[in-house]
Amino acid sequence: MGDVVGRGVDERPVGIDELLERVRAGYERMEPRDAYEAAQGSEALLVDIRYAALRERDGLIPGALVVERNELEWRLDPQGSHRAPEATGHNLRVVVICNEGYASSLAAESLRRLGLSRATDLVGGFQAWRAAGLAVTSGVGADA
Repeated sequence: MGDVVGRGVDERPVGIDELLERVRAGYERMEPRDAYEAAQGSEALLVDIRYAALRERDGLIPGALVVERNELEWRLDPQGSHRAPEATGHNLRVVVICNEGYASSLAAESLRRLGLSRATDLVGGFQAWRAAGLAVTSGVGADA
């Protein structure tokens, strides 16, 4: 697929919409109900990268690992010294969840570059999860 996040020397600059399109073309994104079923079947790890104020305001997805975006690569790199216990290997299916499904696409691409080839993100993010009527718990007292 080439260098989708960075630019080569001879490439023109791209805007964020084109960058998202390129990144998303490289993998299959998940719909909320599919992500829920994959997590329930222990086939995927849901990772919530929303910042604390959004988690407190809107709540949490039960069972999702909370990792703020600026720590994501360090916490999910299976070879990293700061990895989360859930970062069990490069074959782990990670579903990154942001608020509306934009930042999560770029985050999933970053994880794929670390060798997590099954990393993906949630179409519509947390807001789509909630709109689908899937479980959400109170975010009061939640921290990363």
